[in-house]
Amino acid sequence: MKELESGLLYKLANAEGDILEDIELIESLEFSKKLSMEISEKVEIAKETAINITIACEFYRPAASRGALVFFLLMELTKIHSFYKFSLDSFIIVVIRAIKIVADEMNPKKNKAKPEGEEGAAEGEEGAEGEEKPAEVEEEEEEEEMGELTPRTLAKRVEKLVESITY
Repeated sequence: MKELESGLLYKLANAEGDILEDIELIESLEFSKKLSMEISEKVEIAKETAINITIACEFYRPAASRGALVFFLLMELTKIHSFYKFSLDSFIIVVIRAIKIVADEMNPKKNKAKPEGEEGAAEGEEGAEGEEKPAEVEEEEEEEEMGELTPRTLAKRVEKLVESITY
């Protein structure tokens, strides 16, 4: 953007005669205007994205707090015995494993591909085969199937993540 600005100023300063007849200058002005509008739109999108990231960070704060608590508790275990030494890498492995467990659990596509014989009740499904589910449960399952994170599904995900990290 700075280069375009500098180039335009240079062309304006060195223009001879009527600047409206300088086609190169007019094209450069049009291109600069177009680029400026695109940049403005992208800045607005970036602002909205930053707000959404901040909101998402706040949702995950309980999981981060629990992870930090578990990490510092593990670090204090060395006071009991030197055998209980853990590295940051080993703790990261535990957290990544917890995240994968929750992601697999919350991914409806993978849950539907369960082998026969597994009980649906283990995943929190209600009722026996053929029994209708309440409309609220069906709506919730549809939201999860679409891959959208509603506040309710995000809260469930964070709760499961906290439980998984703690375990």
